[in-house]
Amino acid sequence: MGSPRIRTPEFLALTALLAGLLLFTAFRYPLQTLALNAASVVMFLVSLWAAHVLLGRVRANGFAALALAVGWFAEQMGSSRGWFFGHYTYTDVLGVTLGDVPLVIPMMWFALTLLGYVMACLILWRRPVLAAPGWITGGLTAWLAALIVTAFDLGADPYFVFVLKAWIMEKKDGGWFGETLQGFVGWMIIGFAIVASFQWRARPVAPSLTDPLVSRAVLVPLLIYASGLVFQMIWGHPIEVRAIAFFAMGIPLFIAGVAWFQWIQPNGPFVKGVTP
Repeated sequence: MGSPRIRTPEFLALTALLAGLLLFTAFRYPLQTLALNAASVVMFLVSLWAAHVLLGRVRANGFAALALAVGWFAEQMGSSRGWFFGHYTYTDVLGVTLGDVPLVIPMMWFALTLLGYVMACLILWRRPVLAAPGWITGGLTAWLAALIVTAFDLGADPYFVFVLKAWIMEKKDGGWFGETLQGFVGWMIIGFAIVASFQWRARPVAPSLTDPLVSRAVLVPLLIYASGLVFQMIWGHPIEVRAIAFFAMGIPLFIAGVAWFQWIQPNGPFVKGVTP
């Protein structure tokens, strides 16, 4: 386990391809677009690395392919037909597009659904991967993962609309700081569909703590979510979402963080403290 799995030809080829995307963006788009693309590419690659360590190469690649495809389809249907999220149009702020959808958007879907899955498993089952999900356990995991992802979107969407102007909503007053409440229904549906479909198609092997990379890989989703929380608390717009982010994202992050400590230290104080 560990490093041999992630040093695969397809991983290196993907890294080179994404580097080419950034180089093209640097020549054709403003610095802000390059920075947004670079952040998204880094988030995607470190999430893919974490998935390789936690799920194995085949399952990780399958999760990524599923999230990329479903995420792109949902956004394409949303921007062209108003499905899932309401009617909106992407601007050129996020750079190169496939159809109507910037390439970085499906990458974000993968990173967010992976972190939602890992955090949901930690919160519900005190382990980062649900190795043998049934209908009930798999459904609960997918539902909580979708809630965690949507909690991130509560503050992210208004920022992308008002500050970055990455897309334009057709309905200007949708009930949530310029976004539509329908959009959160869409996030729940797509987030649930990705995680549930992954669990239905794959049965990951539970990672072992004997692999020194495993505990670090679990931290990747937590740190990505934590960085999003900090960003929204400092720069969230409008100002109300800063308080919303503290609770909506802070509560699941706190519980998942404690569960991570319980998992890596099964005989530690976090476990002993609740033992009768």
